[in-house]
Amino acid sequence: MTKIGYARVSTTDQDLTVQLKQLKKAGCKVIRSEKITGTTRNGRKELETILDFIRKGDRLVVTKLDRLARDLLDLQLICRTIDEQGASLVVLDQNLDTSTAAGKAFFQMLGVFAEFETNIRKERQAAGIARAKAEGKYKGRKPTVRPEDVNTLFGKGAKVADIAKQLGCSRQAVYRALEK
Repeated sequence: MTKIGYARVSTTDQDLTVQLKQLKKAGCKVIRSEKITGTTRNGRKELETILDFIRKGDRLVVTKLDRLARDLLDLQLICRTIDEQGASLVVLDQNLDTSTAAGKAFFQMLGVFAEFETNIRKERQAAGIARAKAEGKYKGRKPTVRPEDVNTLFGKGAKVADIAKQLGCSRQAVYRALEK
């Protein structure tokens, strides 16, 4: 039985040190880590590597369930993959082990709450942005190009793709500028 640790933080300026120490203390022989969002499974190469190579009797160890995934469906698919390989999941902070029936049930409940927490955070963020917009404090992201530059080039007969290339932006940014 090999304990494989997985540590994740959402942004590059966050630190993995605490998670790595906990995983080492838990006896993980292999630890993979990455700095990427947990709201989707896409692009999480280290997690995919673990799921490709985890074998019967192995245990995937994470410090918290939300380090593994923040979306219930992703969480269930990850756990299904682990289970199909004959391995199990251990979550240190919640004292969860999916090799037991109680651990599997508790895992499902925690997954629901992890997704609920993410949705609540998104709602609060949207409400905060709406309030800031109503108060005139939120202007949104700064445009990547100036509309007058786009209009000048477009007025001279330049195509959208050429304008984007010349100004170093996306075609969508050019279209947005033209709408203004």
